[in-house]
Amino acid sequence: MIDRQPSAGATHQDLVITRDFAAPRELVFKAFTEAERLMQWWGPKELTMHSATVDLRPGGVFHFSMRGPDGAELWGKFVYREITPPERLVFTNSFSDAQGNTVRAPWSATWPLEILNTLTLTEHEGKTTLTLRGGPINATPTELEEFAAMAASMHEGFGGTFDKLDDYLASTAA
Repeated sequence: MIDRQPSAGATHQDLVITRDFAAPRELVFKAFTEAERLMQWWGPKELTMHSATVDLRPGGVFHFSMRGPDGAELWGKFVYREITPPERLVFTNSFSDAQGNTVRAPWSATWPLEILNTLTLTEHEGKTTLTLRGGPINATPTELEEFAAMAASMHEGFGGTFDKLDDYLASTAA
C-alpha cells in the first residue's frame, strides 16, 4: 500500500510498503543485516547480487553491487542510523560507485540522492509483518516530484525484491 499522507513536517509523500512473511522476526532481521544472507535475495528480480559488505552499526554501511542480465553493474549503499534488533532499522539508501561515494541514479538526473528508510518488523504467531517507510531527504522540489511520480514503480520493484526474500526465507526453513 502507498501512504498518501505526508509525514509530520515533510513536504513530500512517503512510500509505505507492508508485507507479511511466514518466518520469525529474528530470521527476517538477519536477512536484512548479514551480507551472506543479503547476497541471496536483495534487489529487483532481474538483478543478481555480485558483492556485498555489511558494517552493522550506526554510521556503518551496507555496500553492494548488482548485475543485470546484460552484465551491467549497479552499485548502492545503505548508511545505518539506528539498529534495534530484531525490530527496527533506520538507514539512508542511495546509489553509489564502487568506492562507496554517493552518486546520481543512472536512469535519472532528478532522482533524490538519499532516501531515508525505516524498516519495522513485528511478529505474531511465528509470522513477521515488515513495514518499510521511506522518503527523500535533503531533496529539491524537482527531486520530491520525481519520487512521488515513481511511487507505483517503487512499489512494484520492492514487491519483486520481497518476493525474492520470501523465497529465500522459505528455503532456509526447508
